[in-house]
Amino acid sequence: MKINDAMLHLNNSSKIGNTIENTKTPEDPEKLMEVCREFESLFLDMMLKQMRKTVPDGGLVEKSFAREMYESMQDEEIAKDMAKGGGIGLAQELYNQLSRTTRNPVK
Repeated sequence: MKINDAMLHLNNSSKIGNTIENTKTPEDPEKLMEVCREFESLFLDMMLKQMRKTVPDGGLVEKSFAREMYESMQDEEIAKDMAKGGGIGLAQELYNQLSRTTRNPVK
């Protein structure tokens, strides 16, 4: 993983972590679902980046920093679109688990 990708993932992960910290009450189910969708989006983004690495270099545009940055932003936006609505179901399952945990906290 390149340094720029690592910094981007670290930044996204810390945003989600901060949002989760602010969503510890069961009275805010919309906020919890939003965090779950963000997590699904981050997961899909990482998956798309790994899939892109399996494609051999070539094509019309040379490999450059600008192209890598463009592809990274493109993967992020595609992942956000994929996570909207039902997504792949990860957000809903995560929401079910977390909402059960917030309703019945472990002592």
